[in-house]
Amino acid sequence: MPELRAVSGVGCKGPACFLLRMAGRTLLLDLGRGPDAGRLPDIAGLPPIDAILFSHAHADHTGGLALWQALGRPPLFATAPTIALAGLSDARPLDRCADILGLPLMTGAAGHAPGAVWMRIGGPEGLLYSGDVGTEGGMFRADPLPRVAALVLDASYGMATEGLPDQIDAIAALAGSGPMLLPAPAGGRGLEMAATLLARGHDVAICADHRRVARVLEGHPDWLTPQGREGLALLARARDLLPGSPPEGVMIAAGPNAERGTAQALARRMAGRPGRIVFTGHVADDTPAQGLIGQGLAQFRRWNVHPPFPLADAMVAAVAPRTMLAAFCDAPTLRALRAGTGWPLAPGTEMDW
Repeated sequence: MPELRAVSGVGCKGPACFLLRMAGRTLLLDLGRGPDAGRLPDIAGLPPIDAILFSHAHADHTGGLALWQALGRPPLFATAPTIALAGLSDARPLDRCADILGLPLMTGAAGHAPGAVWMRIGGPEGLLYSGDVGTEGGMFRADPLPRVAALVLDASYGMATEGLPDQIDAIAALAGSGPMLLPAPAGGRGLEMAATLLARGHDVAICADHRRVARVLEGHPDWLTPQGREGLALLARARDLLPGSPPEGVMIAAGPNAERGTAQALARRMAGRPGRIVFTGHVADDTPAQGLIGQGLAQFRRWNVHPPFPLADAMVAAVAPRTMLAAFCDAPTLRALRAGTGWPLAPGTEMDW
């Protein structure tokens, strides 16, 4: 009987790490770090791991590689853009595999970030792991989820219903009222934000980290939508953003919580302009983002890269699992999903089928 256990990632935002036992094989799905306090999964007592599969390059899914040695250095698998962006030089190309150690494998683009995939392991009676999935953005390709018996679904936004178009309109309106800093992950929403605001006629500058990701994507155009390829070309019009650049236009800089790099340097200087720093993703504990918002020096405006509830609910209906786990949301949000949906949620952090 197949079994899935959340080592980490259910009842908390992260880090992502799931243990799958199926047909005599033991796999880890993601091995992340953070996003809060650099937390790592607790791997004590885990059985020998046959392989680790990565869904995408974000640190809360790949940043736990410091544990690889302790896990016995099992084979690593990731898509080509993920290998390039996360520095997974030892990984094999996941998107070229029809099976993993004899287990049937199907992957599809997840839309969330460059090279992000969902994975169905074991065929229709197996497991579908969504990783982080986002279908609203127009830049990164997103393939429909297939039917399966067991599902681990990205439920980061819980019962939230606000759609991305309204969020884009709100942020674009702010962009028209003076200099604005948007700290963002270069390997995710940052490039999409830049392309979207450039297309709307705004003056946009992006940091060197975003330029690097754009260069990687130029080598992997099949991971972009036609609109995304146009957006990538549009980025040539963006100004270069440096830590010492003057505050003007829309400034999009890594990292997402102003915890490092160009975003950190600019946030220190922009703090004297209350409300002109806008955070758009998860606000991690004990970061400048949390402090600046708490002091009223910055604001939070979400830019969806995970499914809001109506889209998540439609995914569950399309996949029609017999059992599932809702991943990457905190305990109160998980309780709300249990009470407010008809999803076939397993009672804890494990499921078998």
